[in-house]
Amino acid sequence: MKTTQKSAHIASIAVATPPYLANQAKADRFLTKHYSKKLSSRSQKIMHNILAHPSITQRSFALDDPECLVNENPDKRIARFTHWAIELSSRAIIKAIKQENLSISDISGLVVNTCTGYICPGISTYLIEKLGLSPQVRAFDLVGSGCGGAVPNLQIAESMLKESEGLVVSVAVEICSCTFQMDDDLSLIVSNALFADGAAAAVLWNKPKGFELIASSNYYATEHREDIRYNHKNGQLHNQISVKLPQLVNKAVAQVVRNLLKKQSLRIKDIDHWALHTGGDKIINSIKDEIGIEESKLRPARNVLLKHGNMSSPTVWFVMQDILKNGVKNGDLCIMIAFGAGLSAHAFLFKKNG
Repeated sequence: MKTTQKSAHIASIAVATPPYLANQAKADRFLTKHYSKKLSSRSQKIMHNILAHPSITQRSFALDDPECLVNENPDKRIARFTHWAIELSSRAIIKAIKQENLSISDISGLVVNTCTGYICPGISTYLIEKLGLSPQVRAFDLVGSGCGGAVPNLQIAESMLKESEGLVVSVAVEICSCTFQMDDDLSLIVSNALFADGAAAAVLWNKPKGFELIASSNYYATEHREDIRYNHKNGQLHNQISVKLPQLVNKAVAQVVRNLLKKQSLRIKDIDHWALHTGGDKIINSIKDEIGIEESKLRPARNVLLKHGNMSSPTVWFVMQDILKNGVKNGDLCIMIAFGAGLSAHAFLFKKNG
């Protein structure tokens, strides 16, 4: 396994969720109250069954009252996205910086990814202003990577750190409730039972302490683009998810993991921790069976799914944080796996140092 003395390390990880917390029963009552007339009896039964599944108990949303979702126009929606994307991102960054007693003034690079809203200038510019970052900071905004966006973000952040003496911050933020739609459509029914809002920040530095970034890999199965994506209808985003997704994702994830392990001469059993994106219970099970991951190593992913649902791209950082809380030994290897629109799958190999 090849490493370098001056390789990038993850110094700290922090997450943030909005204050409105709803259990699945509450979500069921809300959707039934407002949309039962739109749904067939079969669709209503499916919705109730999904929301009653024990894999998710609660989710957080960036709103004061869910009633705003019923007739939220595009202008109010993008205003809500802008406010909460900036608020949650800044909270996560500040918490991550404080963990290692670092300074905001040390940040020389910032990468932000999202897929649930579009603003111009991007979220990064608002964070520069809100946090008081240097006007010379290198800042990039990524869009369109879907739930898998955290890993491509991290790849860019790692590259930036090679030319920097300071800190580079990788931020993933999604306000999935700002893509809320409901109709007699299985994709929308599943989405409204699964997705939530949140943000995460990872601070990278050149010190040999934390998680060392060893190697990464990407895999794009573009022939399956229509199986997981957002579509624009009447000027708004509508989630599109295929019923075949578990069987498609597991193949893409298996391929990206094989590619990553082969480059490092490693095997599945060599990996101590798996930070797997919580795409849903069926997808977690499908990946587990395809790759052969031990159930005990999937507890962090299942814990995050249980308490937060699927927050799209930040979710995998929530899983990483759960892994850290449960204890990581020096020398342990961890693979972060994220997947989403494209169809794309991404993996990053880390090693715990210090």
